[in-house]
Amino acid sequence: MPRKTLARGLLLALLAGSVCGAALAAKLTERSKQKHAAEAERAELQQKLAALKQDIQHTEKAKDSAADALAKSEAAISQANRALRELADEQRETEARIARLAQEQEKLTQAIAAQRMRLAKVLREQYEAGNEDRIKLLLSGDNPNRINRELQYMGYVSQAQAKLIATLRANLDAIETNKTETESAKEDLEEIAQEQRDRQAELQAEKGRRTALLAQLSGKLTAQRKEVGHIERDEQRLGSLVDKLGKLIDEQRKADAAAAEKRRQEQLARANARKSAPVAPKVTSVKTPGPNPDAIDADEPPPKLLARNELTPERGVQDGAEGKALVGADAKAFAALRGQLRLPVRGDLVAQYGSKRGDGPTWKGLFIKTAEGADVKAVAPGRVVFADWLRGFGNLIIVDHGGDYLTIYGNNQAVLKHAGDAVRMGDVIASAGNSGGNETSGLYFEIRHQGRAIDPSGWIHIR
Repeated sequence: MPRKTLARGLLLALLAGSVCGAALAAKLTERSKQKHAAEAERAELQQKLAALKQDIQHTEKAKDSAADALAKSEAAISQANRALRELADEQRETEARIARLAQEQEKLTQAIAAQRMRLAKVLREQYEAGNEDRIKLLLSGDNPNRINRELQYMGYVSQAQAKLIATLRANLDAIETNKTETESAKEDLEEIAQEQRDRQAELQAEKGRRTALLAQLSGKLTAQRKEVGHIERDEQRLGSLVDKLGKLIDEQRKADAAAAEKRRQEQLARANARKSAPVAPKVTSVKTPGPNPDAIDADEPPPKLLARNELTPERGVQDGAEGKALVGADAKAFAALRGQLRLPVRGDLVAQYGSKRGDGPTWKGLFIKTAEGADVKAVAPGRVVFADWLRGFGNLIIVDHGGDYLTIYGNNQAVLKHAGDAVRMGDVIASAGNSGGNETSGLYFEIRHQGRAIDPSGWIHIR
């Protein structure tokens, strides 16, 4: 038998178990699990906000607003748009993951080819060197020093060979894992594409329903938009919502601070208990004590809430507890941005704070006329505390910036964030529209401090 053929046969025998033993894993369902987990995390917050909204509705005097007929359709349009945005982001991430896996697969394939060549070379050289083994060497009666050197050399060769085989097997396993992950990612991509088609169909159907409703209600909507009473009730409703959100935020902040203090006290108690524990008898060998996971470092500050200006792409909505909490940030972080904020959307400023609103009350914020679907961006880092439909303001999103500062974005076609989501300055949080019975496409924008509307002109830098 040719030596090259024999070496190849030995190589195949060594690798037989590892390749045959690697079975294809069952279809991963991580995407579905993550989606369910995210929905579960939002559930408690959504219940609080639903109760808050219901409380506001119970105190309503007017029940015949024409805009109410649009509520369900506009909310569905918002949800479909938000889902499409999320699916598009997920699709990009999945495609990037597939590309990354393909690169890793190529590197692994090249590494395996090189390792196989090296292993084949080692086996061939061993075969060509003959069948001399350790027993023959020991019984040869040769110089003991030479025998010792040869045995050591043979040991080194065996170790190197075993290491090479182990590395090769690990890479073969990695190839199989990579294939499984790639298949899973492709299945995720197909699932995303199907969801996109479903959501797109829902969106088109809801847009058709809303168009039909607008045609039926156009006269009534026009009349009600001019009624001073309706405008005043809309403002009172928003004010009531802001007040209740403020209380909810404050309650959550106190609860988080209390929980952090409780954890700190428990850590202190454990540290004190260790200090007062009996000292163990000394032993002859002295060991350096390792770090104590429960001890509190004297220079380490107590646990604090995640400030808005500390939010990063890695510490955004994925944070479990932080993602659910309605927490505020340091007031100084937002106050320091006074005069530096940008308009949340590109467009024409057609109404300013304090200007007369027809025969009704003055404007409490800005109205920026812009095309339907234009990106609405967060003016500063914060956390979304409301993302729902509200009479008079349509699809509304409110961001808490800490220190009792809120920014309000109304009349959107869609809100693209969930309550509890962390946002950074410049993040797209909504798309502009004319929801809530508004006749002009655009964005209504307010800044509130301690529940009161303040003039945005002192905060917004308009170029």
